[in-house]
Amino acid sequence: MTYPDPTLFGHDPWWLILAKALGIFVFLLLTVLVAILLERKILGRMQMRLGPNRVGPWGLLQSLADGVKLALKEGLIPAGVDKWIYLAAPVISVIPAFMAFAVIPMGGEISVFGHRTALQLTDLPVAVLYILAVTSIGVYGIVLAGWASGSVYPLLGGLRSSAQVVSYEIAMALSFAAVFIYSGTMSTSGIVAAQENTWFVFLLLPSFLVYLTSMVGETNRAPFDLPEAEGELVGGFHTEYSSLKFAMFMLAEYVNMTTVSALATTLFLGGWHAPWPVSLWDGANHGWWPLLWFTAKVWVFLFVFMWLRATLPRLRYDQFMALGWKLLIPVSLAWIMVVAVTRSLGDEGLPTWVTALIGLAAVVLAALGTFAWRSRRARREASSPTTVPPAVSGAFPVPPIPQKERADA
Repeated sequence: MTYPDPTLFGHDPWWLILAKALGIFVFLLLTVLVAILLERKILGRMQMRLGPNRVGPWGLLQSLADGVKLALKEGLIPAGVDKWIYLAAPVISVIPAFMAFAVIPMGGEISVFGHRTALQLTDLPVAVLYILAVTSIGVYGIVLAGWASGSVYPLLGGLRSSAQVVSYEIAMALSFAAVFIYSGTMSTSGIVAAQENTWFVFLLLPSFLVYLTSMVGETNRAPFDLPEAEGELVGGFHTEYSSLKFAMFMLAEYVNMTTVSALATTLFLGGWHAPWPVSLWDGANHGWWPLLWFTAKVWVFLFVFMWLRATLPRLRYDQFMALGWKLLIPVSLAWIMVVAVTRSLGDEGLPTWVTALIGLAAVVLAALGTFAWRSRRARREASSPTTVPPAVSGAFPVPPIPQKERADA
């Protein structure tokens, strides 16, 4: 198995760096085109209908037709918008979505025209923190789009998005901490190398589940699509956008889906390592084969996104915030302490199975304690006397009706 030499990054010829950057761009665009088509096909099958089947053989050209249709639509700019921020918001959303993929390892070391290089554009000692920082910038596009539109519903969508990102990025970053403790590095290629024998999804399952939930909230996808919320906010932050400006928001959404899926693959599913039993083949992790395993793992997560959209209804906003602040963040903090203790015990020389049992016992005790506390709280609420809601008793603070409106009534 050939891992990239850290000294290779930053020393490739200019044409090779340009080729890898172009390759990542094309990879993401093709993934978006295929994902849009497959999502509509999968949703159609799950909802017992056909899905797109008119444009091209079996509807395969539907994504291309949608792009052409959006490009030919008139690009309207409503009156009353802050024009320059209104136009800049889609660009601010799209560019960071592509930039985040620069440090994702898509394979090991290969040879291109006699030059040894990694299937990765670059790497950093703090590569995962770079991804968090860049994806955070992308949210400014949503917030500014809602504010600059000069309309109530987009503004509400932008405010929801800002609160959503603050809540779920904290939980997401905490889920990374356990990976950093076990791998000993924040470099993405180093994290993949640390999973040569055992993937972190088995060692750090609670962190994986927290990240899986957080990445859906981070990308504003159902059931966490509160900034769009067609049933409540018409279309949310992009209500006033049309033509290519709307297409750029959709492109940013699907590229972000691909990025968080690739990050989940890198941190928890062994990155570009071949799954078992394919890994028993000596050549499975050499040459261009790792690119295939990496792409297959990314598509597993993309399918989960589509599955969730077809299955779950949208959460209420208070439920969504409670999930992040009252469940994901406390669980992540408790799990980090468990991981730190078990990792320290392992460094002191205790066998792996002993530290694993200690970690499992801590998780079981925490789950039992939470269950007992919730059961006691439910019994206490059931035994307490029923109170009349303020709205029924007349105590609800209702603002006085203006005299003019009262006269009209």
